[in-house]
Amino acid sequence: MAVMAGYKQTEVGVIPEDWEQTTIGEIATKVGSGITPRGGSSKYKEYGRPFVRSQNIGWGRLLLGDIAYIDDETHSTFSATELKENDVLLNITGASIGRSALANQKLIGGNVNQHVCIIRSKPNDANPSFINYLLLSSLGQRQIDSFQAGGNREGLNFGQIKSIKIPLPPTKAEQEAIAGALSDADALIESLEQLIAKKRHLKQGAMQELLTGNKRLPGFSGEWEVKQLGDVIEKFVGGGTPSRSNPQYWGSEIPWVTVKDFATFDPRSAQEAITKTGLQNSASHLIPQGILITSTRMALGKAVVYEVGVAINQDLKALFPKPELSTQYLYFWFQYHGQSIDELGSGSTVKGISLPDLKKIEFSLPLIPEQTAIATILSDMDTEIAALESRLAKTRSLKQGMMHNLLTGKIRLV
Repeated sequence: MAVMAGYKQTEVGVIPEDWEQTTIGEIATKVGSGITPRGGSSKYKEYGRPFVRSQNIGWGRLLLGDIAYIDDETHSTFSATELKENDVLLNITGASIGRSALANQKLIGGNVNQHVCIIRSKPNDANPSFINYLLLSSLGQRQIDSFQAGGNREGLNFGQIKSIKIPLPPTKAEQEAIAGALSDADALIESLEQLIAKKRHLKQGAMQELLTGNKRLPGFSGEWEVKQLGDVIEKFVGGGTPSRSNPQYWGSEIPWVTVKDFATFDPRSAQEAITKTGLQNSASHLIPQGILITSTRMALGKAVVYEVGVAINQDLKALFPKPELSTQYLYFWFQYHGQSIDELGSGSTVKGISLPDLKKIEFSLPLIPEQTAIATILSDMDTEIAALESRLAKTRSLKQGMMHNLLTGKIRLV
């Protein structure tokens, strides 16, 4: 394949002619990890010098919520691993291999254990943030993964880390411009994450106020009825599993819902589907769209509402409400009470809840107009959160494209 004018083919791909292909070892003054103090966690203190472990390194960010500390005496036994600001910290063992982040001011003077490698770049050759983004990019991760071929998860050694190939712009200014653009994208992602967390917190507070009657909306008054869940549900419909040995029962005609679909919820499809013949020859039932479905075995307290008709398996129940109950209100009621329902479950291996116990759960019931008003407010909040989550997903996707284009010189900023 022809290479565009001004570019060249290298082992790391096509890069600008004035860029260099180099390695971590050639641009670093230090590649090494630390140790765990003798005595292990008994040496950890409530304050002192930060002691960084693999769980403190995320994908491009520090996770310091459970940072450990050591005293000066312990630090003096391995002071060669003392951290400096902007050291690149790379996880080199365990399930988190490949995660990396930059050391910030909070970590200066601290240490790392044997599961975290310090990569300290030459000040005049490489920008630390640029190197960090390269490690996190598909180019860096492919090389890290290649060292773990064949299922070997023993970890990265320093020779492998030093051999990681990187494309390097000729000037620190261009490296800094690239790192700055990606850092701006990260800042936008973080701000969206924080805003979504805030909106979720506000919604949780709104549910606590509105679904308990602690706060009444304008125009509504009067006492709520206190009933049991079974009193407001017309019928509870269970499901079943068609025989796996009959291929005629499985196809693409009817989405067949199990607890697994709660984790990957799509209102219009499920992970598996059955045929009409499979439905007719099993204990499963076709549940119309708009009916709430909950689990009585695993994922207790979770509830979903599909926009299409679905079949369900034996671990689920469809709740058909009486006229005095809105399904949308019931859906938010399950969201708010999900944890307490889960706590009612029992079982030594798989937690479950019996139908009689589910029916006995106390249920506070306002009149339909107030249910509708409450559900509308909470639904509007869900819509706002969903819009922010969509924007977040698009921003993350945009950043991935930026990383590829900027870190390979396909787009130049300088």
